[in-house]
Amino acid sequence: MAKKVVGELKLQISAGKANPSPPIGPALGQRGVNIMEFCKAFNEKTKDMGDFKIPTVITIYQDKSFTFITKKPPVTDLIKKAAGITKGSDNPLKNKIGKITQKQLEDIVNVKLEDLNTTDMEEAKKIVAGSARSMGIEVE
Repeated sequence: MAKKVVGELKLQISAGKANPSPPIGPALGQRGVNIMEFCKAFNEKTKDMGDFKIPTVITIYQDKSFTFITKKPPVTDLIKKAAGITKGSDNPLKNKIGKITQKQLEDIVNVKLEDLNTTDMEEAKKIVAGSARSMGIEVE
């Protein structure tokens, strides 16, 4: 018989840097989950993912056990790294702050394709290019 699910949490946690401080500790603690067990498991799974914030979905069961799924880093973080910037433009229509090439766009799509709502490579490129434009980054 399957365990009964009592909750689901969605958090963005820095890869390999989970610790019991907020937001992780309070979110898991109030549900009775072993915080250190989660932190160790998460850090082990994400130690090779760089300095990205990783979207994580934690499923909590009635017996206080848990499972979690990590997704790929957000598209905006991948675009910022490819363009070599720290934040997007304050006015993306007037102030272009960087450029990414078609090759960089394809690399981002290859990383993120499984999390996007399409399986078509060309459609995925359009999604990522739209995100880049909204950040003030030109796609060459």
